[in-house]
Amino acid sequence: MKKISVLALCFVFVLTFSVSSVRALAGEPAAKLKVSVSFEAMKEFAEAVGGDLAEVSVIVPAGGEPHDFEPKARDIMALASAKVFVANGLGMEPWAEEAIRAAGNAGLIAVEASSGADVIKNTDLDEIDEHGEYDPHVWLSLNGAAAEVKNIADAFIEADPSNREYYEKNRDEYTERLTSLYREYSEKFRSVSRKNFVTGHAAFAYLCREFGLEQNSVEDAFAEGEPSARQLAELVEYCRKNGVTTIFSEEAASPEISRTLAGEVGADVVPIYTIEGPENGMTYLERMTENLSRIYESLGK
Repeated sequence: MKKISVLALCFVFVLTFSVSSVRALAGEPAAKLKVSVSFEAMKEFAEAVGGDLAEVSVIVPAGGEPHDFEPKARDIMALASAKVFVANGLGMEPWAEEAIRAAGNAGLIAVEASSGADVIKNTDLDEIDEHGEYDPHVWLSLNGAAAEVKNIADAFIEADPSNREYYEKNRDEYTERLTSLYREYSEKFRSVSRKNFVTGHAAFAYLCREFGLEQNSVEDAFAEGEPSARQLAELVEYCRKNGVTTIFSEEAASPEISRTLAGEVGADVVPIYTIEGPENGMTYLERMTENLSRIYESLGK
């Protein structure tokens, strides 16, 4: 039995080697780096770094909420066969650790893209109890996005060191595009006298810190809960006192309340992107450019 087993293993090895050799001689491309990511923004960053050498799949589907998501069997299977898993971290994907354990993939390189970020602490005690100590929306800051892209590139290089230069080149090119957009709007926001805006949920604290702005919101950082009559009255007063003429609304937050607030103060309702899912076929940079442009225009009214 042992001899048969050894012969069988040798046959399989020779066959595998032969097939690989034929593919190489035929000029077929090498297998791509298999990457699984939690949600849309991570997908865009991973694709920017991985380019043609990475095959990126997203776990949270369009319309899903990363922090409320429950992985399915197919998601665990994707992790079981992936080489790299990218999550934002900071409590955005509370299901991630359990999913990684369930996948049983000893070779999986798991990276929290927000690792090392200058994080903003939550101040609401209910949010801290339910979601953790930190605001996770690092990717909605251009400098934060650059830091996440670097962490993703480091993970790709660890997984596929032979293509280090390719990943570094892609990282640097994408980072330069983020930096260019930051420089443009850093200059613009310095020129406006009013710095505050109102949005559906408090997802833009990192962006505000980056540009010296102030957000107020209908819902909390995790798009949960609705304002009481007293809180809504306070928001109305806030808008009137600060000359707010635009209420930003996102897919993740309740648009009805934003419209109600806008109606009370005579403001326009304008969409803004949180980039947790695909929106209008736009890229991360396109959506961030629109976000910044719309906020800038609202402050000039």
